[in-house]
Amino acid sequence: MIRVSELAVPISDESPLEALAAERLSLSRGAVRRVSVVRRAVDARRRRGAPILFSYVLDVETEDGDARVLARFRRDRKVSAAPEKEPSVFARLAEEKSVALEKRPVVVGFGPAGMFAALALATAGCAPIVLERGQDVDARHAAVERFWSGGSFDSETNVQFGEGGAGTFSDGKLTARGGDPLQRDVLDAFVRAGAPEEILYLAKPHIGTDRLRGVVKNIRAEIARLGGEVRFGARADVLELGADGVRAIRLAGGERIETDAAFFAIGHSARDTYQMLYESGVAMEAKAFAVGVRIEHPQEMIDRAQYGEDAGNPRLGAADYALTFQDEVTGRGAYSFCMCPGGQVVAAASEAGRVVTNGMSLYARDSGAANAALLVQVRPEDFGGEVLGGVAFQREYEAAAFRIAGGDWRAPVQSVGDFLRGASGSMDFCIAPTYRPGVVPCRLEDCLPSFVTRTLRDALPAFDGKIRGFAAADVPMTGVEMRSSAPCRIVRDRETFASVSTPGLYPIGEGAGYAGGIMSASVDGLKAALAFLRQMGKI
Repeated sequence: MIRVSELAVPISDESPLEALAAERLSLSRGAVRRVSVVRRAVDARRRRGAPILFSYVLDVETEDGDARVLARFRRDRKVSAAPEKEPSVFARLAEEKSVALEKRPVVVGFGPAGMFAALALATAGCAPIVLERGQDVDARHAAVERFWSGGSFDSETNVQFGEGGAGTFSDGKLTARGGDPLQRDVLDAFVRAGAPEEILYLAKPHIGTDRLRGVVKNIRAEIARLGGEVRFGARADVLELGADGVRAIRLAGGERIETDAAFFAIGHSARDTYQMLYESGVAMEAKAFAVGVRIEHPQEMIDRAQYGEDAGNPRLGAADYALTFQDEVTGRGAYSFCMCPGGQVVAAASEAGRVVTNGMSLYARDSGAANAALLVQVRPEDFGGEVLGGVAFQREYEAAAFRIAGGDWRAPVQSVGDFLRGASGSMDFCIAPTYRPGVVPCRLEDCLPSFVTRTLRDALPAFDGKIRGFAAADVPMTGVEMRSSAPCRIVRDRETFASVSTPGLYPIGEGAGYAGGIMSASVDGLKAALAFLRQMGKI
């Protein structure tokens, strides 16, 4: 196979990839046997009126013999031999000799980290037991819809807790920094479970919350087929320790499960579990996180800002953005986070009496509304540096948001114009706020720290300089966004992934403080399981 890199194709050119590859390699169309897309990115940089481009990486198989073609392009750095594709980590695990462990490993939490830890353990024949405090994804979806429609709130099954974790009610982005090779194994597993094949090559892949529901069910079914077990409504309340480390986990209902390997994939919102681990003597530390608001714009405005006259082209889809700002005086940063094209702002509370927002998109990203978090950095010294001080910090402002908006799960909203002037009351927005159960005009400074509102007031004009109209007076902002990442970290060994204080405890994913998003959490859970299997001599 021949790898062709940086193949730039105008978005108006809908030629078959085989024809594009043949032209690039100076071959006849019939000389190209097969083409596969390795990567496709959008290049929207406009140089002197140049069109928006798709930038491809292609693997090409030719009829004439790849060696002869490569010899002709030996001085072209963008044409090379395609690397051999290695078997996936799951295929290698399945080929290893399966040896049952004396005690079944337990995975606490069935979000991305727990899901991929359990999938790896099950593939290796370890028959893991997965404990998920929330319900299965269908029951969970029904409970969340009832809540958003004005029904009762369930503190155990909500946007944060339940099958698939917080990522199930998100945009379903599958991007991560670093380019870890295990990312490909995660993407392959998602595709086998029903995700669209395009996630294997898009530069910014996403699944969407509607398709994620089916994907997580299929991964659960695969874990069960391989001998694992997933239990819902099973909250881990006690970590039982002995001289050698983990002995058992006791559930809220009193059941005791003996194990000497517990993978805690608890997510960033399991505050009661953080408290339990801290009181059990598990080594933890405070960490930085970020808080702020959700801002919404008409999607067509973002499309125009990013794509110009090509806005609305179905081949481009809904545009996104990423914005950063640094306060030169305080050194504190503000940035956009979890941008959801064509999505909605959602009620993401996990505790009674507190309002929390997040963003979500369906696969089609066709709601007509673009939303993103605008966040400001929070440092441990901002909340006293105590291990669980960040939890108390989050709770304080979430409770304030609940209170000032009327105490009925509606969220406080304020126009950018009112926010910048220090006024409130306007509801004449450029786009209707999408948060359900509804919004109430309030002063966001009454439910955010002063350093956050001060930084946002400086950042918004700067963002408007990058995207015209971003900080227009009639743009709505909904509060509060408090769950961008975990407010503390469970300290672990870099090589073994085990807790530095508690043998047999493997803290993983966002809740452990080592990931930030579906992809990085999935990879983290997979890596921890592989480290454990190596220690057990199973790989």
